[in-house]
Amino acid sequence: MTSREWATLGALALIWGAAFSFIKIAVSHIDPLTYVWLRLSIAACGLYLFMRLRGHRLNLPLPLWGSILVLALLNTTIPFALFGWGQQHIASGLAAILNATSPIWAVLVAHAFTADEKLTPARLIGVLIGVMGVATMVGPDLLAGGGDLLAQLACLVAAFCYALAGVWARRFRKLGVTPIKVATGQLLAGAFVMAPFALAIDQPWTRLMPPAEAWAAIILLALLCSAFAYVLYFRLIDSAGATNALLVTLLVPPVAILLGTLLFGERLATSHFLGLGLIALGLAAIDGRLIAFALPRARA
Repeated sequence: MTSREWATLGALALIWGAAFSFIKIAVSHIDPLTYVWLRLSIAACGLYLFMRLRGHRLNLPLPLWGSILVLALLNTTIPFALFGWGQQHIASGLAAILNATSPIWAVLVAHAFTADEKLTPARLIGVLIGVMGVATMVGPDLLAGGGDLLAQLACLVAAFCYALAGVWARRFRKLGVTPIKVATGQLLAGAFVMAPFALAIDQPWTRLMPPAEAWAAIILLALLCSAFAYVLYFRLIDSAGATNALLVTLLVPPVAILLGTLLFGERLATSHFLGLGLIALGLAAIDGRLIAFALPRARA
């Protein structure tokens, strides 16, 4: 990659790593469903305004909105709510590590539902190593019946939703829908879906007004971590390719862990770091870099 592409990758790692700290702040003062509704609404407005300033119109055909709605459920509303609830109970750094399993589940989902992304020996090895990493982190709480187990499982389900969303989103490229329109459409649909749930379940008008730091966290999550980051990520995929863009998955957890330590005094267990190492190793095997690095040396 060029120096500019590396800079973009680093910026995305910082933005998405910081997102877990912003979520922690937001859900400390605002109920998870309301937080998701506000985040999606603000992000949708911001991205739609950006698209209009660039001279583009949304103009999505009516039959396509059903597929957009499914994408919104898998890529925004469900995982955002699960991570929001989960981070009320576990450290932001641990949530970021569990989020890094998304590409591992994506390999399995793609094998099941696509014709051109089947499991290869390298990918299978990567998946097995990644699953070992998950077992290393979740196993102690599972055996001990710890209270954090449900929160960790919620984050894993959210990561699995992202994997499903990645495969589902393939259809829009074949239909000629640009990524910016897909991103804007899913944010609008997600905000529309979340509104009745947030109003009926959380009843935000009965709660105290959140402090300024909670509003600042939601605005940053919406405009910086959702709208702006989507634009950066799609540009990186266009210029450097999806394989290189996937590297951001490995860079987000260290940023989130560092910020969680500095801002909240969080301390992760040794098993969490071992799990992160195994997940990183599994992703490197799936990506092909690990095998490409090892084969010439093995032949030599």
